[in-house]
Amino acid sequence: MTRKASARITGFTFLLYIAAGIASMVLASQATAGDTVSSQLANVARHVLQLRLTILLGLTQNACALFLAIFLYSLTRDVDRDLALLGMAFRLGEGLTGALANRTTAQILWLSSSGAGSGTSPATVEALGTYLLKAPGANISAIFFAMGSTVFSYLLLRGRVIPFALGWLGVVASVLLLVALPLEYVGFLSGKIAAPVWIPMALYEIPLGFWLIVRGATPATAQQALVTP
Repeated sequence: MTRKASARITGFTFLLYIAAGIASMVLASQATAGDTVSSQLANVARHVLQLRLTILLGLTQNACALFLAIFLYSLTRDVDRDLALLGMAFRLGEGLTGALANRTTAQILWLSSSGAGSGTSPATVEALGTYLLKAPGANISAIFFAMGSTVFSYLLLRGRVIPFALGWLGVVASVLLLVALPLEYVGFLSGKIAAPVWIPMALYEIPLGFWLIVRGATPATAQQALVTP
C-alpha cells in the first residue's frame, strides 16, 4: 500500500473514531439518564435500541483503534521504529480493553430487560445496577489511548510528517490526557473536572484527520531534508 493511501485511511479512521465516540456518548447518556439507579434502569428498558447502537458504536471505535495502531505505525516507523512499535502496542491495548468494556454496556442492557424478570430480587438488581452504572475506573482504554497518542504525536512532530503547529498541539493535548486520566482513575480528579482536557485532543485530531485525507503525510526523511540547513 502506498504512503498516500495509508495516510488517507488513517485520516478517515480518525474522523470515524471521533464520530462514533460522540454518537456513542450521546446515545448512552440518553439511555441511562435518571436520578436514581432504579430510574436509570427503567430508562434503559425504554431505550433498548439506543443502548444496542451504543454497543455497536463502541465496537466501531475499538476497530478504529486497531486500524490506527497499524497505520500510524506505518506512517511513523521511519522516524523511530522502536517508539512506533511502542505506540502501536498502546493503541492495540486501547482497542482490546475497549472491546472488553463493551461487555459492561451489554450487562446493563440485560439487567434492565431480563434481570428483574429472572427471579433476581429487587435489592440484587439495585446493587448490580449501582455497580455497573456508578462504579469508577472505566477509563483504562482511554489511558492506553493517551499513551499511544503521546508517542505517535511526538513521532509525527519529530519527523515533520504533519505541520509543525499541529504536531505541537497533538503533543500538548496527549500529555494533558496522560496526566489527567490516571489521576481520574485513582480518584484524585472527578470526571467533570477531567472532561475539559479532551477539548485540545478534539482540536488536534479533527484537523489531523482532514489533513491526512487531503494532503497526505510527507515521508519523514524527505521532510527532514527540507528543513535541515
